[in-house]
Amino acid sequence: MKYMLLIYTDHDADAARSEANQKALINRYFTYTEELKSAGVFIAGDALELVNTATSVRVRDGKTLSTDGPFAETKEQLGGFYMIDCEDLDAAIKWAAKLPAADHGTVEVRPIWNYSVEG
Repeated sequence: MKYMLLIYTDHDADAARSEANQKALINRYFTYTEELKSAGVFIAGDALELVNTATSVRVRDGKTLSTDGPFAETKEQLGGFYMIDCEDLDAAIKWAAKLPAADHGTVEVRPIWNYSVEG
């Protein structure tokens, strides 16, 4: 089953890390990614640009409205994701717990909706 691991962290706290700590954290992500690949569960993953680069888009009454910034103001912000394919939710939770962000942020585990269009 496919799952998204959505990574939420506090940007201000992340920015306050020393350069050495930032490099160490990045290396932990590289190691984690290689572990996912070696286990055969990695589908995709990437980091996102900072939240101040976001644009929210809504269509109301046929008009497109775009607003600078994220949809909601929160302390923790979506900073990246992994998509994995593993046997069940328990396995996905184990992978989420290994994510570097789990020890200082939040990792949301969400199943990918499996739908089919029948004609």
